[in-house]
Amino acid sequence: MENPRWVRRPEGSNWGDFGPDDNLGRLNLLTPEKVRAGVAEVVEGVTYCLSLPLDLPGGTALNPNRFPPVLRPNRRAGEVNYNFEMDRIDPGRTDVLCDDLAVLHLQYSTQWDSLAHAGSMFDADGDGVAEPVFYNGFRATEHVVGPAGLDDSGMQALHGTSTSSAGPLGIDHMARKAVQGRAVLIDLHAHLGGERALVGFDALAEIMAADEVVVEPGDIVCLHTGFAEKVLSMQGNPDPDVLHGYGAVLNGRDPELLRWITESGLAALVADNYAVEAFPAPEAPGPNAVLPLHEHCLFKLGVHLGELWRLTPLAGHLRSSCRSRFLLTAPPLNLPGAVGSPVTPVATL
Repeated sequence: MENPRWVRRPEGSNWGDFGPDDNLGRLNLLTPEKVRAGVAEVVEGVTYCLSLPLDLPGGTALNPNRFPPVLRPNRRAGEVNYNFEMDRIDPGRTDVLCDDLAVLHLQYSTQWDSLAHAGSMFDADGDGVAEPVFYNGFRATEHVVGPAGLDDSGMQALHGTSTSSAGPLGIDHMARKAVQGRAVLIDLHAHLGGERALVGFDALAEIMAADEVVVEPGDIVCLHTGFAEKVLSMQGNPDPDVLHGYGAVLNGRDPELLRWITESGLAALVADNYAVEAFPAPEAPGPNAVLPLHEHCLFKLGVHLGELWRLTPLAGHLRSSCRSRFLLTAPPLNLPGAVGSPVTPVATL
């Protein structure tokens, strides 16, 4: 299969299947028919917000590189633009205005990962030398571009213009797709509780069969583990020892699980835990990825990943109603070039 960016594609990938320049991956399966299928699940008119407060989990217990959001007022006429009495600059006016800014680590809390979040070292040129590439052969430094030095990275350099861009794989392409359709919830917590459990295909299939859950091509799959609810209960002071040992996680090393993700045709994969899969993954002979499910989904298949979604209240309602499907509306921020995005998903039943 000829492509201007690659002469060979990874085994098991779908590069090129949606076109040589595709940057949506399996979101292409969110067709008008799948949107109508999602709308058909709305029978009660009940809605659930599936986002944690964006200042949770709190601190840096889950990831030392991601920090809580910072809010500050901006300025007006050289003064603090918060509780600002307009009479001070325009006598006789009665307005009192507030305006602010936010410094956001885009993957700190409830989030989508773009397809630029995880690439791989792969010989796409067929010359025997691996190079850093992303979904559909988009290249590091050519299409997914970042600064060469520390001076233009991190919070210490919040000045001037942006210094990185995921380009064709930025989250803005996902935003313009709108991300609405039928979702299916698999309730791992109802069967496995809060104990740490490494879930492979056999366990997943057994749970799906017990709950009569069916995943069809174009569905968005949501995994309920109870992790986000545990985070919420800690009220911004997370215990890392508890969280890193809590709840079910997918086994990204299980080839049967990865094969199911491929063959099911799911459009996106979401969990209420930190990384969807175990991080780090179980040891295996190298070379390999530290996050093999991320590599399989984001790099090979173009399957976007959602993490730290709040699914427990929704899961309880679905179980009490003997349901597993619902309409999901979950576009990310339309922020050009971003690698990830906060999201406020809405489930409608």
